[in-house]
Amino acid sequence: MILQFGAGNFLRAFADLFIDEINRSADTPPGPIIVVQSTGKERADALNQANGCYHVAIQGFQDGAVVDETIEVASIGRALHAGSEWDQVIAAAIDPDLSIILSNTTEAGLTLEAADTSRGDGAPTSFPAKLLAVLIARHADHLPGPWIVPCELIESNGDRLRDLVLEQAALWEVSKETCLWLSNECLWINTLVDRIVPGPPKNHPLSAIDPLLLSAEPFAFWAVETDRTDFPLAGHPAVTISSDITPYTLRKVRILNGAHTALVCRAAGTGVETVRECLEHPEIGPWLEKLLLEEIVPVLEGRCDDPAGFSRDVLDRFRNPFLEHSLSAIALNHDSKVAVRLQPTIDDYREKFGKEPPLLSALFQ
Repeated sequence: MILQFGAGNFLRAFADLFIDEINRSADTPPGPIIVVQSTGKERADALNQANGCYHVAIQGFQDGAVVDETIEVASIGRALHAGSEWDQVIAAAIDPDLSIILSNTTEAGLTLEAADTSRGDGAPTSFPAKLLAVLIARHADHLPGPWIVPCELIESNGDRLRDLVLEQAALWEVSKETCLWLSNECLWINTLVDRIVPGPPKNHPLSAIDPLLLSAEPFAFWAVETDRTDFPLAGHPAVTISSDITPYTLRKVRILNGAHTALVCRAAGTGVETVRECLEHPEIGPWLEKLLLEEIVPVLEGRCDDPAGFSRDVLDRFRNPFLEHSLSAIALNHDSKVAVRLQPTIDDYREKFGKEPPLLSALFQ
């Protein structure tokens, strides 16, 4: 069984879809997901009314061809509202079959709240405090620590979540024995998730009958940092197990995110408004491919897995005819993004080749 904090689009078109596929094929499936919704209860109600079933339209451009297929997902057993059904959340936490706790509460969810300074009987406010309450109940029943697998988009997300839970435990004056169990017996996993999930598809034949219908691009990648060989979701083709996922983070930030930010610079003043339009542009499209393969990939070779192949995947993803990704959205906080996504590549290129990268340097002249 899996306890999942978050009922949003991303997890339902990412981990929940993968778990459904594993459940259908594995000899020992990880089992049903119990979803916990904290903000409102509309999504939880909708999932329960649909008996946990919904569809995901996989739409995009892959391996030179357009992909447009629809998959039914039935991995969610039920959904709970934390505010009104906290006793049922605790009951799920002490189920002996529970093996994984998943989350995607957004980056803002990995914070503590002043309202949780003292421990009450109902649902705490912050996600780390909710998780701590769940784990305290599990430890009190002498149950093993679960895999704790956050999908929030920050580096070292598992380490960050563990530290917040232990900080909350100190505020609640949790026993030393329980804190040692939290630190040493619970399996806190760092992850990197990568899939674009834009929301409901447009003009889909199931739109009228499935209010939970989603679309997602064909590409999906989930890097999981662990030395163990028994991660329950390891058999899925989108899941990559590694003792160090730093190279995958480097690859994504420098290639995918770097290409996005470079396009904002290159397309300025051209009237081009979306990523797909950039790829279709007779000058910008070839420019981006040259930038990736001749300036970004060369400084990543030997530092991460197949940067050239990942670059070709990125170009396919950017061509997605079903997705309108605006450059104006990417341009938010542009200076800080340049500092993280492009400037290190410029520095690495200069150090490795003894000269300036011509295309990247030209963007800032």
